[in-house]
Amino acid sequence: MKFILEGAGVFIYPLGLCSFIAVYIIIERLIALRNSKVVPRGLSNALISGKLEDYEGDLSTSVGRILYFYRHSNPDPDALKAFAQLEMTKLEKGMYWLDTVVSAAPLLGLLGTVAGLVTVFATNEAVPNPETISRGVGLALSTTIIGLSIAIPAIVGNSFLTRKIEKLNARINICVERLIDIRREGQSPSK
Repeated sequence: MKFILEGAGVFIYPLGLCSFIAVYIIIERLIALRNSKVVPRGLSNALISGKLEDYEGDLSTSVGRILYFYRHSNPDPDALKAFAQLEMTKLEKGMYWLDTVVSAAPLLGLLGTVAGLVTVFATNEAVPNPETISRGVGLALSTTIIGLSIAIPAIVGNSFLTRKIEKLNARINICVERLIDIRREGQSPSK
């Protein structure tokens, strides 16, 4: 492992940054996208049953903020859906950085590969010495390994988080539709 890290040369810094960003975003989104922080089970059940008297609107959850907006702004259905869309957009916070890491890490690895091969073949000697070949091939292989080692888990994390966001968005949409139905039925929740 030490050989791989040392062999990556200067490319270890941007690759290390990519690794840090990927780990940070994945952990942060896993914490932020817990059901209890987006669509709490109790509030979801209360919305489905139409019995919202016990819920004021918890401003620390997405659906709670939507319920608060619904109660205190008396929005029409389009305004409520727009506000819900704003809340759903917040769920994707930082995901573009993870997308960037997924694309950049293997490309940085490829750039290191090319730089390593240039090191081997861009000498004034007819036949490069073994040390130059070893250093160039080491750089080429090390950066490729590190770039792929960062990109593969980032792809898995990105796919998992994207699917989780889609599920949460569907649940939020159901809650919003239920609020609209409650308003149509004339069961305006008490403030």
